[in-house]
Amino acid sequence: MTRHLPALTLAAAAIPLLAGCGQATTDTAGSPPPPEVGVVELQPQRVTLSAELPGRTAAYRMAEVRPQVTGILQSRLFKQGARVEAGEMLYRIDPKPYRAAYQRAQADLASARATVGALRQQAARYESLVADNAVSRQEYDDVKAELDRQLAEVQVAEAALSTARIDLDYTEVKAPIDGRIGPTLVTVGALATANQEQVLARVTQLDPIYVDIQRSVEELMRLRRALASGRLDKAAPGQAEVELLLGDGRVYEHPGRLEVSDVTVSQGTGSVTLRAVFPNPGEELLPGMYVRARLSEGVREHAILAPQQGVTRNAQGEATALVVDGDGKVVQRRLEVARAIDSFWLVEDGLAAGDRLIVSGLQKIRPGATVRAVPADIPNKPARGPDPDDPDAGPAPSGN
Repeated sequence: MTRHLPALTLAAAAIPLLAGCGQATTDTAGSPPPPEVGVVELQPQRVTLSAELPGRTAAYRMAEVRPQVTGILQSRLFKQGARVEAGEMLYRIDPKPYRAAYQRAQADLASARATVGALRQQAARYESLVADNAVSRQEYDDVKAELDRQLAEVQVAEAALSTARIDLDYTEVKAPIDGRIGPTLVTVGALATANQEQVLARVTQLDPIYVDIQRSVEELMRLRRALASGRLDKAAPGQAEVELLLGDGRVYEHPGRLEVSDVTVSQGTGSVTLRAVFPNPGEELLPGMYVRARLSEGVREHAILAPQQGVTRNAQGEATALVVDGDGKVVQRRLEVARAIDSFWLVEDGLAAGDRLIVSGLQKIRPGATVRAVPADIPNKPARGPDPDDPDAGPAPSGN
């Protein structure tokens, strides 16, 4: 018995020591630190809003070449696909019958004028004879009436000569406008008929060129209400140009201008047509191309732009975001967003200047939790640039 007492004593003494070690470990560990989240502090920005709308190019002018007289096509005087100028001869129709008609009209006019000359001399003689009662008043009146009739015949002959001259000129089929001429649709030797339904060729003016843009009535009314309420300011004259985005994503190098807006709503699409004009010196744009046009709508002076990383959707499809309040706690906000601008959302309601929006670490937090906020390493302005009035900034961002 006495040999085992030291061991029991040592074991009993070790129990408080072990308990003390366990207590020390718990006190040292304490509570886990709050999770770290990346935040962006929102600041109001001046943003030029724009809309990207579908459109198609259309020729500025297009003329269908048709014959004005009937005859056999003797020759074609242009190269298909080449540029032509207004008044340049394209086709020649056999002029022989029209030249003969013109010469006949010249002869008829000369004959009528000769008759008028003879009647004037006769009327002058009768005027002196009727005073001496050498001829009757009736004979003198008959000569005067015949002179008047022949003067009218001269006018008819002059009109006939003008018509014959026009028909002879029409045997030379000329380009009605400047532009590029397409393929010929008839061959030399074919019979051309005056004002026939089939065209001989088409001339298209490509510089400048139209772009017809479709915009829904709802968007148009929304824009007008925003301008009327003062939430949106009209863009400055230099910012009201229209940009063109080509099918391959490139921005067309020449800006255009909005020229006219249709006043009729399409019953099929519920949209109105806006027509813009673009320079086309290199004829890169051809009629019928599908494009997208970026139209300047106006300027939002104090816009709140939220990075898209910090905006999610709930089960109801509503936009939501998490922010860090002054006590370091997570608060959920329900947002009203208008549109995307680059990788940002334009927020109409739910966020304000100075809010710290959480954009990273979202998977490890929930509303009400305490977090440690650190600045996120993402831009807080769109790639297209901040406020244009800022001398250290680039071009103003635009919404679409």
